Amino acid sequence: MLFNSNAFYVFLPIVFAVYWLAPRRYRWGVLLVSSYYFYMSAGIEYVPLLFLTTLVSWGTALLISRTENKGKQKLCMAAALAVCLGLLFFFKYFNFLSGTVTALLRSISLEVSDVTLNLVLPVGISFYIFQSLGYVIDVYKGKTEACLHFGKYAVFVSFFPLLLAGPIERAEHLLPQLEKEHSFHTEKAIEGAKLIAWGYFKKIAVADVVVSCVDLVYNDVTSYTGLALGVATFFYAFQVYCDFSGYSDIARGVAKLLDIDLMVNFKSPYFAASLKEFWSRWHISLSTWFRDYVYIPLGGNRKGALRTRCNLLITFLVSGLWHGASWTYVIWGGLHGLGQIVEKEWDRHFPPKKGRRSRIRVLLVFVFVCLAWIFFRANTFSDAVYVLTHLFEGIGNPVSYVKAGYDALRNAGLIQSADLKLVFIWIAVLLAHDFIELRQSAWEWLGRFKKPVRYAFYFALLFVVLYSRQLGEYEFVYFQF
Repeated sequence: MLFNSNAFYVFLPIVFAVYWLAPRRYRWGVLLVSSYYFYMSAGIEYVPLLFLTTLVSWGTALLISRTENKGKQKLCMAAALAVCLGLLFFFKYFNFLSGTVTALLRSISLEVSDVTLNLVLPVGISFYIFQSLGYVIDVYKGKTEACLHFGKYAVFVSFFPLLLAGPIERAEHLLPQLEKEHSFHTEKAIEGAKLIAWGYFKKIAVADVVVSCVDLVYNDVTSYTGLALGVATFFYAFQVYCDFSGYSDIARGVAKLLDIDLMVNFKSPYFAASLKEFWSRWHISLSTWFRDYVYIPLGGNRKGALRTRCNLLITFLVSGLWHGASWTYVIWGGLHGLGQIVEKEWDRHFPPKKGRRSRIRVLLVFVFVCLAWIFFRANTFSDAVYVLTHLFEGIGNPVSYVKAGYDALRNAGLIQSADLKLVFIWIAVLLAHDFIELRQSAWEWLGRFKKPVRYAFYFALLFVVLYSRQLGEYEFVYFQF
């Protein structure tokens, strides 16, 4: 069930009504049934995997909390890691690893047959497994207490707003909210409705419109050169941002309707003045997860400069692999890791002034991120190399460069699209919102204006979403991860 589907538009009001009409002590049950029904709509055959992950992580964490024997605690944590990561590896990485090993053996003249399985990646598996493992590790480290109530813990793992694409919540933040009794707050519900509307604007009015250009070019890259590749890459940067952050906004808004707060997952990432800052603003729940459960356990920055840089690179390589079973994702992660290492060395020799946000640095970071996105979006490694090597073809003659790109997009039928032209306006609105968010809440800023201005904006936002929705339903990008 997609957030942007007719089914969800019926599902959410029903859940909202039943949740607030139900007795307080039973509301966790409403959430559990709703969440499992929501997941069943994506594929009933994978519900047992969700339940198994929940049962194993809950049981092992409970055993860890009930023994003081470090050996037994480590054994329980190892069991949880083995089961959960084993499921993730089997469904997501088995064919990738098998293909890689086969290719290596063939490269040294050993003929072996392909060993692949016809597997379909369960939706959301990476997200709920990471959330479950984070809980077990936190119980082991004593950061959080084990949840005694299996039903409420099952809600923590399967909570439908975040189940399919995050944010990846921490037990210390979400579990206490699920265990307490809630009251309806009108202001919080209004705030949630605004977040939902803004999330739909990002997803439907921007991401779902530019996807036509991105897919047309990236699914046939060798037919394009120069500016056409640049426009598609620029659009993809906003497609993936608006698609994923739009999902996160909708998830946070839906949770607020139920008096539950989820963590902020994006904070104006394209205004970052460094790659380090970019990752403190992009997919925050995942970047902090890798920081706490991969980077710091590897040694973090505690074992010298060389080890710090190695730990950083390893963390980003693993992050790239988490996104997908393909070398293009690993390269994408490696580029960001290497980029941060180079950035650290540059800042060590040429330290930036404190508090100064250089516009040049913001632009450079954005360009780097866009170039790295090429590996993230390209269908194959060779496609990514082609885009990189032909992206600036003919730029020595700017007039011809622009004209050739314009002609290529026009011949593809994209220039004539009124919806695609409007996207530049919507991107400008998006960037204005994110710029305001650097200093304060954009909604609070809008609240300074008189009611006619505010309501004119609300109705305009609603109109844009409803108008753009006629273009069709598109799955969220991060469902594949």
